[in-house]
Amino acid sequence: MPSILAPASDNGGACHDLPVSEYLWPGEDGGRVPDVASAWPETVRRLPVGTPVAGEVVGRRAFGVFLALDGHPDALGLARIDRMPRGRELPPVGRRVTGEVVWHAHHNHQVGVALDEWAGPGNPLPGLRAGQAGQAFR
Repeated sequence: MPSILAPASDNGGACHDLPVSEYLWPGEDGGRVPDVASAWPETVRRLPVGTPVAGEVVGRRAFGVFLALDGHPDALGLARIDRMPRGRELPPVGRRVTGEVVWHAHHNHQVGVALDEWAGPGNPLPGLRAGQAGQAFR
């Protein structure tokens, strides 16, 4: 099975230079290994852009963190560092996170996630998700 991780030298064009490479990868402990390629059409259907998600950080690389997404055992989330505000740090392996689906990478079967904890300090409505723009709130 081909690796779903980029080589350590690939930082995805990010402007940050972080020496991180940590994993708690599914299957390493004898557990189930996700089948992201076979499940991809269903993953895209069930997780369209704008969908709120929650999950656990399972890998850290210089370009971002990989996520096991709750309720989607064959989906792989990626929160890229280019969405992380300066002065923040990548969440550690094992941390529970929430966010929103912002893109799909069809070539490597990854679901892009913008983490809620990375909402910028200048955001006047930090609880507002991108997909909620224009909606009325009470």
